[in-house]
Amino acid sequence: MSTVRAKFKVASITEHEGGIKTAKLQAVSSGSPENNEFFKWTPSASIELSTMNPVAAEQFVPGKQFYVDFIAAD
Repeated sequence: MSTVRAKFKVASITEHEGGIKTAKLQAVSSGSPENNEFFKWTPSASIELSTMNPVAAEQFVPGKQFYVDFIAAD
């Protein structure tokens, strides 16, 4: 089973009623040789993630970067 790894940066956080927070992440584009390499293969990508879990939500800080691994679920 192969894995596709991407690298994303938190672009923004939006707080909603009921304690829901939405994080918008964008593919990294620069800032390090590693980011340049990721950008070369994934020049455009976005993820939008909403959570009500405060422990999870506090991990998403604008500017923070994450690796995201895509692994088939079958």
